[in-house]
Amino acid sequence: MINISRCMSTQHPDNVSIPFFADNEVLSSNTEVKEAYYVFSQLGCREQMWDNEGKDVDNQVVEKLLSKYTEFFSKTVLGKDIFLTYRVPNPSIQQNQGKVLLEVLHSIPRAYDSAKLLHEDIAPIFEVILPMTTNHLEIGRIASYYDKFVIGQQSKSLIENDIKIKEWIGDFKPEKINVIPLFENFESFINVHKLVEKYIQSSKPEYQRVFLARSDPALNYGSVTAVLLAKIALQNLFELEQKTSIPIYPILGVGSSPFRGNLKPINVDNCAAEYPSVQTFTLQSAFKYDFPFRDVVNSIDMMNSGRRKPPNQIDEQMAMKFIDKIKGQYQKELYEIAEIINAVAKYIPARRTRSLHVGLFGYSRSSGGIKLPRAISFCASFYSIGLSPELLGLSALTNEEFDQVQQIYDNFDKDITDAARYLNKKNLNFLSPKIKKNIGKVLEWIDYDPDLEHIEITDRILHNTLSGRMSTIKEDIVQAGWIRKFLG
Repeated sequence: MINISRCMSTQHPDNVSIPFFADNEVLSSNTEVKEAYYVFSQLGCREQMWDNEGKDVDNQVVEKLLSKYTEFFSKTVLGKDIFLTYRVPNPSIQQNQGKVLLEVLHSIPRAYDSAKLLHEDIAPIFEVILPMTTNHLEIGRIASYYDKFVIGQQSKSLIENDIKIKEWIGDFKPEKINVIPLFENFESFINVHKLVEKYIQSSKPEYQRVFLARSDPALNYGSVTAVLLAKIALQNLFELEQKTSIPIYPILGVGSSPFRGNLKPINVDNCAAEYPSVQTFTLQSAFKYDFPFRDVVNSIDMMNSGRRKPPNQIDEQMAMKFIDKIKGQYQKELYEIAEIINAVAKYIPARRTRSLHVGLFGYSRSSGGIKLPRAISFCASFYSIGLSPELLGLSALTNEEFDQVQQIYDNFDKDITDAARYLNKKNLNFLSPKIKKNIGKVLEWIDYDPDLEHIEITDRILHNTLSGRMSTIKEDIVQAGWIRKFLG
């Protein structure tokens, strides 16, 4: 039986609180080894993403986990009961990190050798996540490289008439790995079923996991657009699964902020109801560290006991109509706000040792002449000055269309209300009259209770930013994050 987790802990740095096991507010690679053990042993989460893309990472994580926490891992088998899943760079987009991909792939057999001292013939690592996937060939290249150059090398001899490499070094296992494509941009979401079908036809896997981003589509096209794109993709993937009889297990990359998915320990039922066909939801750092421990554990228990179901059927043509309208309006409005967002983003506190992730469109956007920060800093900057990014773009809808969106986006009222409570209406006066008018139109459709304490802090942040007084900005940003229970 295929044993695939319902929750995947990730290293996304959206947390305000610092974990008790951390030595510093910026988690180092050594601390992240502790984090993996904590996630498995205390939180009950059965999968940890190990991010080798754009950050300082430890490729000896398996060896360190098994040697330091031997008693736990002798009873709980890595690769069978719990899982560590590598996220690797995509050389098609991040060519300067291409060699990192090769290092990771070649480290997988070494991890196997370390684990077999505890459990014979169980691979601790057998899946890798490929970010920013745009075509099926990118997936196939990784699987093929591993087959031909990692496993394939063992049958070769270095010197004519000499022993084979496996006789010299030992066997190389696991014999194959699964590649999980992570789709992040508009075209990939719309065509995800076609791309996955091409890969399935060529590789004929036992099953296929497919990762759908939630933050990057929101940053690039608007939060509601990201939800509708995900629902279209999930519907098409389910139909592909029915067509091919190959089990497809979607992963959805949600964060705690409404803009990035609104998955918190206090509302896990909402996400499960919105995306019933998703097998695995990501649990990012705010989920794990900004809520009471017992709430986190109980919510993970609930998610672990859930079972995926067929997706909620939506009218794809109607959804695409809304996507086209919101996306265009969102990008126009974002262009006008980008300068202040970039100014605040410099002061968002770091939580992980990370390098710049290039991204497909959002992280270093040159389209239209603007550049934007990473998704978490982007969100944190908006909320810190009292602007809810979820509201951007929605003014393109009519009253009737706004009501229709609610019919295909089940938690729309809840998500938009959660976001609007952090809006500081006074700060709209510092934006262009057009932006103020557009957001005002959206607010007429929403009933919400503003958070007065949050408003007071965001007053101060925006005023000090515009005045150039930045000495207390970071402290205020953190204080506002404490109220929201997420940084960005």
